[in-house]
Amino acid sequence: MAISAVSNVLRKQFQADSEPAADGRSTPLSASTADVPAAQHNAAGALGTVVFRDLGKVYRSSAGEVPALQNISLDIAAGSIFGIIGRSGAGKSSLLRTINRLEAPSSGQVLVDGIDIGTLDEAGLVQLRRRVGMIFQHFNLLSAKTVFENVALPLKVAGVPAAQIQQRVTELLDLVGLQDKHKTYPSRLSGGQKQRVGIARALATRPEILLCDEATSALDPETTQAILALLRDINRRLGITVILITHEMSVIREIADQVLVLEKGEIAELGEVWQVFGNPRHAATQALLAPLRHGVPDDLQQRLQPQAPGTGRFEQVLQLGYSGHDGLEPDFPRIAEALGAKVRLLHGGVDRIQGHAQGQLIIAIDGAAARNDWATLTQGPATIAHEIRVLGYVV
Repeated sequence: MAISAVSNVLRKQFQADSEPAADGRSTPLSASTADVPAAQHNAAGALGTVVFRDLGKVYRSSAGEVPALQNISLDIAAGSIFGIIGRSGAGKSSLLRTINRLEAPSSGQVLVDGIDIGTLDEAGLVQLRRRVGMIFQHFNLLSAKTVFENVALPLKVAGVPAAQIQQRVTELLDLVGLQDKHKTYPSRLSGGQKQRVGIARALATRPEILLCDEATSALDPETTQAILALLRDINRRLGITVILITHEMSVIREIADQVLVLEKGEIAELGEVWQVFGNPRHAATQALLAPLRHGVPDDLQQRLQPQAPGTGRFEQVLQLGYSGHDGLEPDFPRIAEALGAKVRLLHGGVDRIQGHAQGQLIIAIDGAAARNDWATLTQGPATIAHEIRVLGYVV
């Protein structure tokens, strides 16, 4: 993004602090509600809530109207981490940018802290954007400015006194672990360090809501984990509502409390992360989750036979599925007892998401214990898994 474009975005996001108050006086950062920690706001008045009501967005081009969002209705709780996921073109960025009114909805409402932001005048929008921070996929740092100057930029735009800027930027660089990078230029930083600068800049005006636009997509896996840990820490320590969009289910699994799956601008699935991951119902969700699931290894797939051999020794291969419900977890002694046979683990794995065990295990049991009806072991007191599938037989 060009420097002028970055400056324009930042001015929209942060210029509120230099706007006159209702009585005509300037409202410095230190005297505004931005100086009260978001955790205190949430405890007192649950600031940081976002509500969408029948939201729609249509783009108009020379080729005609292109619907980007349709019938979006959901609530995001204050202080939560909310993930929005979908394939390219699903409408994720359009939805995110309606929260700070960088995109105007074509229909419906967006309410921030109970206020319909569609009713705000220019001064009201300026105030809103002070309370909503944003970090970007490609960092959007100004290459000619140091780390300190990049973080200080929204405060300078807002007319905050130099002494307050010095104190605030120092606090933020300490928070994101860049205490020794004040005078460093972006070209000398790693991708993870650049994103930490972007996070510090987004927090400059003490926002109630932090929007993350594919914030980890340009990072390697190790750095992604570090940035997600930082965002989680910021959410817990400051009580800031974090809303992130991504196309990576692993990011949602790692950090989010709730997830919205978008498909062609509409809600495909919505719920707590463990529930959506444990029982994905929409084809879009299933496709997004496919890379995280433990499929049948190729070498085993080649050996599987659809029918039990007529003679000789063989094993029946089963897939046990765990959705996270009812506190059920793999218990191998219990599984072996229920199956009446020695159990051999071939492949698979179980993750813990929000305290719920989810995943699949592929096991083999002696053919002498093979059977076709497993319903009695997927319900009631004898349950050993939420789902049992016969994958085939191996000699």
